[in-house]
Amino acid sequence: MNSVADMILANPKPKWARLKRLKKYRLPVLGISVIGLLLTGFLLWPSSPLDLGVGNRLVTSGVLASWRQGDLVVLVRHEERCDRSKNPCFGPASGLTIQGTQRATELGKAFDSLGMEATDVLSSPTTRTAQTSLFMFGKTELSPGPLAICGDAMAEEILSHKQPSRNLMLITHSACMSDFQTSLGFPHAAAAEYGSALFVKVLPNGKLEAMGTLKIQQWAAVLKQL
Repeated sequence: MNSVADMILANPKPKWARLKRLKKYRLPVLGISVIGLLLTGFLLWPSSPLDLGVGNRLVTSGVLASWRQGDLVVLVRHEERCDRSKNPCFGPASGLTIQGTQRATELGKAFDSLGMEATDVLSSPTTRTAQTSLFMFGKTELSPGPLAICGDAMAEEILSHKQPSRNLMLITHSACMSDFQTSLGFPHAAAAEYGSALFVKVLPNGKLEAMGTLKIQQWAAVLKQL
């Protein structure tokens, strides 16, 4: 009887010991779980190319030097579209607002300040992009083909239009810019605003490198740094 009683009394001890061991490891396991969640959130957090509107980054990033050497591809989102705004339209609903045409003119002046002599400009064949190009530079040259330069193969298509020692500027759409940023390693980049520009360098090996983005409202401060 005594031996049976001793066994019954001894049985609970291993359970309490296991509970103590579980409590001992609970905090480290919780910590690892939290770190895992933070890493997952970091990977999914929107990541965009360098913001060239900060300080003198247009110079320090090498963008200005690359522009002067004709090594850049620049994607510019069209200005404010009429059919998604309450502002007065300049013309057809598929085109720009009056405010959009004014902002496009100012954006063109900003690029003129950098020098446009070694830059070719193509526009996606839509009214809003063609009008943006027209008000930026006084002319419009549509990209070849019925569709905008966009999609998975756009990097290859862009390079086919890029001439040596000449920049290539594309007046395009936010979706196309998102496609391009994804191909450059920025799948979670913030969507381009009206008039925003994405600067991409063509490397000597033919690869493309995202150098940064610049919003239209940042140009005035940036040009003062030059």
